[in-house]
Amino acid sequence: MSIDRALILHRFLVSAAHKSSGKTTICIGLVAALKARGRVVQPFKKGPDYIDPLWLTQAAARPCRNLDFHLSSHEEIIAQFSRHGGDADVCIVEGNKGLYDGLALDGTNSNAALAKLLDLPVILVLDARGMTRGIAPLVLGYQAFDRDIRIAGVILNRLGGTRHESKLRAVLEHYTDVPVLGAIHENATLALTERHLGLIPANETQAAQQQVSDIADRIAAQVDLDALLNATQSNRVLSAPPPLPVSTPFMRVAIAQDAAFGFYYADDLDAFKTAGAELIPFNTLHDAHLPACDALFIGGGFPECFLDDLEANTSLRTHIHEAIEAGLPTYAECGGLMYLSRSITWKGQTRQMVGSINADVVMHEKPVGRGYAVLNPSPEHPWGSPETTDIKAHEFHYSSLDHLPPDTRFAYTVSRGYGIDGQHDGILHKNLLASYIHLRTSSNYHWPAQFLQFARHKGVSSCLQ
Repeated sequence: MSIDRALILHRFLVSAAHKSSGKTTICIGLVAALKARGRVVQPFKKGPDYIDPLWLTQAAARPCRNLDFHLSSHEEIIAQFSRHGGDADVCIVEGNKGLYDGLALDGTNSNAALAKLLDLPVILVLDARGMTRGIAPLVLGYQAFDRDIRIAGVILNRLGGTRHESKLRAVLEHYTDVPVLGAIHENATLALTERHLGLIPANETQAAQQQVSDIADRIAAQVDLDALLNATQSNRVLSAPPPLPVSTPFMRVAIAQDAAFGFYYADDLDAFKTAGAELIPFNTLHDAHLPACDALFIGGGFPECFLDDLEANTSLRTHIHEAIEAGLPTYAECGGLMYLSRSITWKGQTRQMVGSINADVVMHEKPVGRGYAVLNPSPEHPWGSPETTDIKAHEFHYSSLDHLPPDTRFAYTVSRGYGIDGQHDGILHKNLLASYIHLRTSSNYHWPAQFLQFARHKGVSSCLQ
């Protein structure tokens, strides 16, 4: 049976009144439950985040895309939403923090601002523990605060039982015109395990797909999916911009993709391919050698949680060290930087790492660098354009570097953020650039293409044939 897609499109943003309301688990369940119904679901995540998108990608079986006011212009966000959501029946944007929360006092970088920009109705997730009649003024206040925001429905979360649910439904029906689309009872099995940087990433657990399936079953049983779809219908077909051209691959880039390293933006990986890279994954925990490659990319992750396995893989650590010393163009971010250091110390245990960076990593109880950052390339930056300034990026790390030599060369000065030492980031050694701060490709900064051109110019792949 043919489907008139113009009549059955659904777009909405899922937000909460405050963070830690169970919004991510609900989004994962909604994505997976709708996919199980045969819907093509495109997930998006607002803000700088790697972990939630890994779970949403698992649930949708297609890459989750990040939408970020700090890293992208309004025009670019609209283009990203159209490009990746244009072939989907359902587009679900998971917000971050609360609906009206954000860095700007005027709310210009809030979830509400994103909903306005993309003309999306909002599904509000409410952690209703301990609440009864007070739920009504909360919802009414969120409606009244900005009349341009359309709250299409609420999903009540962490309810104490059927009596609690009945009271809340009665209160909201009596005092508001906002429909209750779902009521989810407190259930410990719905929770995803957390650690110091948030949820445990989906790439770390072999049981991730089963967890997603279990969450989807519970959400489908407690959320009226038909009512949700009816409340979020859109007749506006997304006008996708022209597809990005894909160059014939001319560079082989080895990329660490395993349980220890999985923090990569889908847009960055696309940008590598568009610029002419063939991405060749390898596993830092099990592979004895790097694959044949012209360049190396090690992104972020949780190497501190795999210290024994990383140290035990002596063959790969030695091969990576030798390749970098031989001049292999290499880029590493955060967890990748940690792995390339001499050692990592966490919870009183120290393990040896690659040793290409002449310093030792120490984990701390609280974040050392957290939030948005702005970088400016130094004259020594090996592949940055001299005219590039104010590179917008972000960081989130609980570690710092000890015993860094005073003559260390840096690729960036940090005008916002912490980086390596509060002033600099991007350690340089041979053809290696390793930073704590995460980059993201944008219309103003095509860093994957610049890195590839640098690697092509160096042309030292013969050491890894």
